[in-house]
Amino acid sequence: VLPVWLLLQPRDYINGMQLVIALFVIYVSVLLGNPEIVAPAYNGAAASALGAPPLVPLLFVTIACGALSGFHGLVASGTTSKQLDRETDVRFVGYGGATGEGLLALASIILCTAGFASTADWEVYYSSFTAGGMPAFINGGARIVNDGIGLPVEFSTTLLAVMAVLFAATTMDTGVRLQRYIVQEWGDIYNIPFLKKKFPATLVAVGACFLLAFGAGGGTGTGGMVIWPLFGTTNQLLASLTLLVISVILLRLGRPVRYTLIPLTFVLLMATWALLIQLRDFWNQGNYLLIVMDLLILGATIMVALEAVGALRGAWSDRGKGLKPAGR
Repeated sequence: VLPVWLLLQPRDYINGMQLVIALFVIYVSVLLGNPEIVAPAYNGAAASALGAPPLVPLLFVTIACGALSGFHGLVASGTTSKQLDRETDVRFVGYGGATGEGLLALASIILCTAGFASTADWEVYYSSFTAGGMPAFINGGARIVNDGIGLPVEFSTTLLAVMAVLFAATTMDTGVRLQRYIVQEWGDIYNIPFLKKKFPATLVAVGACFLLAFGAGGGTGTGGMVIWPLFGTTNQLLASLTLLVISVILLRLGRPVRYTLIPLTFVLLMATWALLIQLRDFWNQGNYLLIVMDLLILGATIMVALEAVGALRGAWSDRGKGLKPAGR
């Protein structure tokens, strides 16, 4: 509930500098060390043996922060907009942030595919589809930094682990704050005075996280990992909603809409396809909690598609006469 400028902004600024330094160290190490990529370009039969789902649509429902992310749509309206000096800074911050995310994505791919002495070493980390990930990023990256610029492996491991923790901490803070905003918006929409206030809304947001962590995860507090398999599809569904809002605004401004409408259609189809594949997998596993959640999300996806058609039809009939561009 603290103002964004009091804690979130200065802490994120410091974290941002740390991340920039870490990325600089990684790229210099890659350029000087010239590591060899030992991971196979395509696993083929090995991917099936590891339990990996089909490349399509899985590729399009990953956490694509540097390309298309629904969570970033919430962040842009919930916290980023509160930290801009002027509206004209939006383009620089938006494109700059996406470029930074893209650099991080590329660095992550290099660390997780070239940070090992051999393919056999790489396969140790990726013994199954859900294994690997963060350990490969940290340990593979430590080896590359050690080979590239000579930093001790222990120091490099700590540097990359801190880098990963910084992402988790800032994401958690922002996510809970955004959840509080949404709860307060529910209070406004449904006229619930209790939820309109920031302290009760915060308790609801934090309480929901607590119940998820310890209710679904028991004493270990790992309940978030239970629903993690659905995060990619829900994130891209939220991205579809973001593109829908932008498409409606562009139509009403009389601007070209194909730049958002085409990705909207594609992402919505991929998210729906992925949900159906996951529903089959959850059924085979007997995971009834995720089956119910998958069906709820699938229903939400259908509602988004219908809402998109209705909203775009209405905006098309009103195009060029409902809104005025900022500054005109």
